[in-house]
Amino acid sequence: MKLDETAAGVFAIAPTPFLEDGAVDYASLDRLTEFYASAGCDGITVLGIMGEAPKLESHEALAVAQRVIGRAGSMPIIVGVSAAGFVAMRSLSHRVMDAGAAGVMIAPPPSLRTDEQIVGYFQQAAEAIGPGIPWVLQDYPLALTVVMTAEVIGRIVTDNPSCVMLKHEDWPGLDKLSKLRRFQRSGTMRPIAILTGNGGLFLDFELERGADGAMTGYAFPDMLVETVRLSKEGRREEAHDLFDAHLPLMRYEQQKDIGLAVRKYLLKRRGILTSDAQRKPWPRLSSESIAEVEYLLTRVSRHDRRATLDTQLMTS
Repeated sequence: MKLDETAAGVFAIAPTPFLEDGAVDYASLDRLTEFYASAGCDGITVLGIMGEAPKLESHEALAVAQRVIGRAGSMPIIVGVSAAGFVAMRSLSHRVMDAGAAGVMIAPPPSLRTDEQIVGYFQQAAEAIGPGIPWVLQDYPLALTVVMTAEVIGRIVTDNPSCVMLKHEDWPGLDKLSKLRRFQRSGTMRPIAILTGNGGLFLDFELERGADGAMTGYAFPDMLVETVRLSKEGRREEAHDLFDAHLPLMRYEQQKDIGLAVRKYLLKRRGILTSDAQRKPWPRLSSESIAEVEYLLTRVSRHDRRATLDTQLMTS
């Protein structure tokens, strides 16, 4: 099924697993896909920023997307197709949709500065991939340096009917999220799905501000799934208690430059990835950082047994 504005829940941002020699680790990719399904995720997003997409050759990017789509069954898969040019964007978009993807995600290039440049870029991108492909607008100014106001996002959504979801990663962004939902309620912006990122750091209040769920890659997506469920059931204190127990580890994982290294280390500790390697250039965790992650795991495990990893099956 193609992605539409009713999408909700947790869409896990999948890292791309690599072996120590830099080759794509397809066995770990299969385990990762199955892990997200067993964790209760509602979808998976591949080839995002944390998926190291710029480090993949074009045939590798397509192979990774096709592998996850083929393994995920009925779970919707979103594929990041951001590229320097629209020809490459269009080609990858059509090939992954032909393979069974639910939609694609497009991020703005860092060169965009004015509102008109931003609106014009996404109109051209939507025209390039074609009206039949639903797409996600990624708003991540911390990493992409492109600042989109709520009004600009409203214009993009209005001008492009195939834009069905916003990946909201502005920071601070809670008031912006509320403003977008006010636009929707007043009829000045048509309904779209809004999933949030930033490692899940603000998910507890984002859900209360109108987010439909999360699209992020925290190494405990099963916790994110439970937090979304508790919040939607109106069990506010339980949702916040669970979220708060994980917050120190989520904060540690969200550090600039080493965040992906932490995430991959945790996924390796959970028995999902064979290696926590990234494709070079990449930072390795120091022994001190690893010790701190292990300490945080013990603290989380006092409140959530999912963080008790010593007895879990480890990948050889």
